[in-house]
Amino acid sequence: MILGVHVSGAKKIYETLDIAHNLGCDTMQIFARSPQSWRNDFKLGPEDIEEFKARRKKYKINPVFIHISYLINLASPEPRLYNGSIQAYIEDIQDAEKLGVDYIVTHMGSHKQTSEDAGIKRLVAALNEILEKTKGSKVGILLENTSGSGSWLGYRFYHQHKILKGLKEKSRVGLCLDTAHAYLAGYDLSTKQGLEKMLDEIEDMVGIKLIKLIHLNDAAGELGCHHDRHDHIGRGHIGLSGMKRIINHPKLKNIPMILETPKTNENSDKDNLKLVRKLGR
Repeated sequence: MILGVHVSGAKKIYETLDIAHNLGCDTMQIFARSPQSWRNDFKLGPEDIEEFKARRKKYKINPVFIHISYLINLASPEPRLYNGSIQAYIEDIQDAEKLGVDYIVTHMGSHKQTSEDAGIKRLVAALNEILEKTKGSKVGILLENTSGSGSWLGYRFYHQHKILKGLKEKSRVGLCLDTAHAYLAGYDLSTKQGLEKMLDEIEDMVGIKLIKLIHLNDAAGELGCHHDRHDHIGRGHIGLSGMKRIINHPKLKNIPMILETPKTNENSDKDNLKLVRKLGR
């Protein structure tokens, strides 16, 4: 099992590795900068980059994922936001390349009450531009499924299918499977039948092999409610048996798993990690 958490709250980017190591993580996900602000004058200093690489090597944290800013919307119909999102995304990939990070994880954007097809068309065009302008980079892009709230894309895997079909260069693009988002979008991962049905759909639409990361989260909301709320492992609507089934599924168990569970107290990550390891065979 390759297991880790989303690490936040560190003052310096390289301190995230200390936190992950102290939790016993094999892998981790971070924000490279504030998720609620634009880049503005944000810059990674050479000392930060070298220290990040040194600590990662020391602690053997692998792979490492960066989650993009929540403000980026590559499906937006608003020209200023759309173009600004493309530029910020390119700069984020460049920073990830400097740090030696393996993948950037991205939500697929909101079409802002235009139409899903129009949003997907804009997203495909944005990704084609991003991939062309970062040609030669080793940083992969992972499309994360969503709960489908509002006008967000990605709550059904035919969205990912249509996006991948429209890309000129597909080799750097894969999937991030968020278990809570899937349940909240209507995939009943609390049952064996529901899990198998979702996996069959993913295989048919894009291929299981494209899943490079699992966001392992229980769901605080009801099945298909589309309200994005995560819960502690085994304490949400997917439940303990559902989470155990996901963790041990032969098609999923060797894929890196990152917990984005609530940080209710200082021991929350430790407790959730301990439970996942116990559930894993």
